[in-house]
Amino acid sequence: QERLEESGGGLVQDGGSLRLSCKSSGSASFTMNTMAWFRQAPGNEREFVAGIHWTSIPLYADHAKERFTISRDNAMNTVSLQMNSLKPEDTALYFCAAQPLGKTGTTRGDYQTWGRGTQVTVSS
Repeated sequence: QERLEESGGGLVQDGGSLRLSCKSSGSASFTMNTMAWFRQAPGNEREFVAGIHWTSIPLYADHAKERFTISRDNAMNTVSLQMNSLKPEDTALYFCAAQPLGKTGTTRGDYQTWGRGTQVTVSS
C-alpha cells in the first residue's frame, strides 16, 4: 500500500519561499501516479494547489500560478512544490495526494492516497 510523507513546511515571512517535498513509498509504480498538493486552512475546505500528471504535465490553481512550481523526480519517488512570494493567506496545512493513472483532478475525491500534511505559516 502506498504511503506519502510530506516535509519542508515551516514559518516564513511574507514574500519568502519554501520548498515542500513528498516522498512516496510502497507504490507499485510511482511513475504512473498523478500527484497533487492540496491545502487546508482552519475552518476552510481542503483546496487544490497544484498537480502533476503521470505524463509530467502540471496544473495549477489560480492562486498558485506564477508563484508555485510543482515537479517530480521519478527516480526518487518524490514530488516537490516550490513556493515563492508567499503571502499570509497561503498559511495552511499542505497535503500530498496520489492517484494511479488518474487525471489531474482538482477535488479531494480525485485522489485515493493522502499524506498527513506539513504546516506552512506565513507571517505578515
